[in-house]
Amino acid sequence: MSKGKLYLIPSPLGENDPAEVIPAPVLDKLQEIRTFVVEETRTVRRYLSKAGLKGHIGELEFHLLNEHTSQAEIESYISLFEDGNDVGLISEAGLPAVADPGAQLVALAHKHGIEVVPFVGPSSLMMALMSSGLNGQSFAFCGYLPAKTDERRSRLRAIEKISAAHSQTQIFIETPYRNDQLFSDILSSCLPGTRICAAINITMPDAFIKTMTVAQWKQNKITIGKRPCVFCLLA
Repeated sequence: MSKGKLYLIPSPLGENDPAEVIPAPVLDKLQEIRTFVVEETRTVRRYLSKAGLKGHIGELEFHLLNEHTSQAEIESYISLFEDGNDVGLISEAGLPAVADPGAQLVALAHKHGIEVVPFVGPSSLMMALMSSGLNGQSFAFCGYLPAKTDERRSRLRAIEKISAAHSQTQIFIETPYRNDQLFSDILSSCLPGTRICAAINITMPDAFIKTMTVAQWKQNKITIGKRPCVFCLLA
């Protein structure tokens, strides 16, 4: 019995017109796939409607994969690939399976010999790094930092030491409603000469990307609010 392929489909980082940020061949492929595993159904429905599938959303099959999906349910998704059926994996924003629970489906596909096909699209992490002016030869993605203030500040100091020891850019993100708390902790915990890039709402009309030292940021404070932000640090 032939198995379908798993297509890793990028999505816009915000409410962009997909044609602005998603390559045409990816949008073309979207017209062919009828089964999707998604992080959030409502977001994907809007995306697909804008991508040319408006009026056909009811013909599509959606399966959730987020932090609440059980391992047993994820394992059951292997049946979606039967009879040569292709499946598209789409995260809430950007590239699927990067800082995203969809990585579990990719691992399952490899385990069962299913071909994985990644597509080109926007990556907030790489776009933040490339526009930061920090070290792009050596870098690490630290994911989300601890939610508790003391633990977060301790982690920031540890990250800063690693960066200084290896001249390595450290990249991290936060849940949007805690952006300003994290930024405040960066300024209070890190050394004055440490460089920080705040890359806010990348690809959107109000995008803001700036790199300054901690000392300079203290003189030019900003409010990030609930806008998506990627932080890069180089000590």
